[in-house]
Amino acid sequence: MSAKPDPSADLADAAAQAPYRMDPSGGCPHAANATLLARGAVAPVVLPGEVEAMAVIGHDALKEFLSHPDVAKGAAHFTALREGRIPDGWPLKTFATVQGMTTADGDDHRRLRSLVSKAFTSRRVEALRGRVEEVTAELLDGLAATESKDGRIVDLRADFALPLPMGVICELLGVDEKFQDQLHHLSNQIVATDISPEDAMAANRDIVAVLSAVAASRTENPGEDLTSALIAVRDEDGDRLSGHELIGTLLLMIIAGHETTLNLITNAVRALCRHRDQLELVQNGKASWSDVVEETLRWDSPVSFFPFRYPTRDLTVDGTVIPKGTPVLAGYSAAGRDKAAHGDDAAEFDVTRYATGSAARHLSLGHGAHFCLGSSLARMEATIALERLFTRFPDLDVAVTEAELPRHASFVGNSVQRLPVTLG
Repeated sequence: MSAKPDPSADLADAAAQAPYRMDPSGGCPHAANATLLARGAVAPVVLPGEVEAMAVIGHDALKEFLSHPDVAKGAAHFTALREGRIPDGWPLKTFATVQGMTTADGDDHRRLRSLVSKAFTSRRVEALRGRVEEVTAELLDGLAATESKDGRIVDLRADFALPLPMGVICELLGVDEKFQDQLHHLSNQIVATDISPEDAMAANRDIVAVLSAVAASRTENPGEDLTSALIAVRDEDGDRLSGHELIGTLLLMIIAGHETTLNLITNAVRALCRHRDQLELVQNGKASWSDVVEETLRWDSPVSFFPFRYPTRDLTVDGTVIPKGTPVLAGYSAAGRDKAAHGDDAAEFDVTRYATGSAARHLSLGHGAHFCLGSSLARMEATIALERLFTRFPDLDVAVTEAELPRHASFVGNSVQRLPVTLG
């Protein structure tokens, strides 16, 4: 007698083959990443608004994809957008349409990157070290004063991890302090993936208005800042930097220049407080604060899934075909825990991982032509911030359980909204 087919097994197989639906509300990415990695290094996904896409999540596959010559960043290669199937207010549309380095290819990308790269040379970044140390010290004094006044618990994200990179990038760009809170709020809305179409369009209008005011102020009163330098280039040669490219460049630098470092510092503090043995290794000199930064970038990447890249032809990556014109997410948080690259202990937080020099390098700051231009600054800010924080407050600890920390409402950024701590 033959066995009867099992309908539940068929349903399970069908579910395993169906595209993974990205959760617009975000949350912790690592459980979802494990599910995706079990399917392979490349997986079909569905974005908000029923937009079909792909995610490259395996380390080796992502490294290949990020530097592939037949992969573009320009929105002209986004088939659904070009055909009018992406509505205004789609929460991820800004990532595709903003005019700047992250959406430019070839000569345009090299032109825009060369204009900005002068602000991020090793010499210029090292010259900022004193200012980063000064701001860090001021913020630590503020934390101590807040604890003394209001009790033992402070929000480390809002009162320390945010104002450091936001203050530095705004000084670099010549953005007045009065704009900083508004720019952070609007940046959060730009990155959010659960935002309504109306709110998304309003956030884009508002941030363009603020950055236009910044550009107007720097035009009238130029200084020794990057915005003034970009405006001077535009005024000298209108073909080198258009008005839209200026605003797009400012937008991208504000968001990337503070959100990534903010999440990096926040995630590192969470990791060290949950792994006190790792913190002790650093405090005892058996690992460095730079090791902490690199392991946090790998283990809990500040960016989870970054939009977008588009194959310019049907492209096979790790045995999976990505059709031409498909929007592709770069799965940095998944690649960081890929056992095929980082070993069976990839899910473990281990600050000694890079000590021998044999561990695979993470991809959390990108790879190829679009490698993060501000990576050196982000690393320096985070290293100084963590070292000074735990030197000043060696018994600092998170005041609530991990489950009680509210997550970002986004699958782009990867962190929590608040970080209540006791300073000890």
